[in-house]
Amino acid sequence: METKGKIVVTGGAGYIGSHAVVELFEAGYEPVIVDNFVNSQESALAGVQAITNATIKCHSVDCTDLEALRQVFQAEGTILGVIHFAAYKAVGESVKEPLKYYHNNVGSLVALLQVMTEFKVTKLVFSSSCTVYGVPDQLPVTEATPVKKANSPYGNTKQICEDILADLARSGGSPIHAIALRYFNPVGAHPSAKIGELPLGIPNNLVPFITQTAIGIREKLTVFGTDYSTPDGSNVRDYIHVVDLAKAHVVAIDRLVQNKAEQIEFFNIGTGRGNSVLEVIHTFEEVSGQKLNYVIGPRRGGDVPQIYADVTKATQELGFKTELGLEEALKSAWDWEVSLKNTSEK
Repeated sequence: METKGKIVVTGGAGYIGSHAVVELFEAGYEPVIVDNFVNSQESALAGVQAITNATIKCHSVDCTDLEALRQVFQAEGTILGVIHFAAYKAVGESVKEPLKYYHNNVGSLVALLQVMTEFKVTKLVFSSSCTVYGVPDQLPVTEATPVKKANSPYGNTKQICEDILADLARSGGSPIHAIALRYFNPVGAHPSAKIGELPLGIPNNLVPFITQTAIGIREKLTVFGTDYSTPDGSNVRDYIHVVDLAKAHVVAIDRLVQNKAEQIEFFNIGTGRGNSVLEVIHTFEEVSGQKLNYVIGPRRGGDVPQIYADVTKATQELGFKTELGLEEALKSAWDWEVSLKNTSEK
């Protein structure tokens, strides 16, 4: 089958990566996964295959390994572009193990850019984060919101990576064009319930902790602080359905392929509205019919009180807007959790 071209997806077996691989395939591209399975499981590949009814090529490679990356690019021949997801992403862990985060998150981007330059691959979508805004003075945050000191080493790695891309663009000698997508909180799963968030060990993110508590894997859910200056005292975040987020990456690749992008561009990818942790819990209870056992605990280090996006630029320039709401995201996350349980019981 004729495709639009090969897109290398680093971290393509991960949560967001696997959904992006599906959307790329459905948009007519040929995704090629590069993943070392440190933060993901090979079962995600079977899920992707079941959805696409295709075998997606996968290279088991660490993206900080320059020589191994070279071999991937050598083996694949003509590569149209790259989406770079591969990164550690737990805020709390990054506070405890900063060197691990700097080595992996910054090192992998530097290695990738070197190899892209060598092989004359010029189009990159970079997986950035709203953590680059630190604790913002005003809400919602726009792309012009000042990037403040990050609240965690994880957030700082995203700031550094964006700086690297900007410096590369300013150098004048690089043909690489990059779009950095600063996204907010991805939640939910594919509607087929064949891929979804698959945390290794105890989840760091709210929604898998909710679904694991509801299904009985976790005894209770702790809400980290209800004394923030938010409507109900709990943290407020912009929760975006992972399928919408995956589609944003395809839109960004399209923009690069059509040579419509500046050398470096930044876009907020979110819904444009915030929901509190308690709101998410109550919405989950409504859509799933499950009563959650949750308790109120102390604040967690590194957490920003509230943040949500102004998505005007993404809507106007990228032509992207979300289609799915919090209810659909939480329902799909619950369907995915139930599917995991049914699979494990077979």
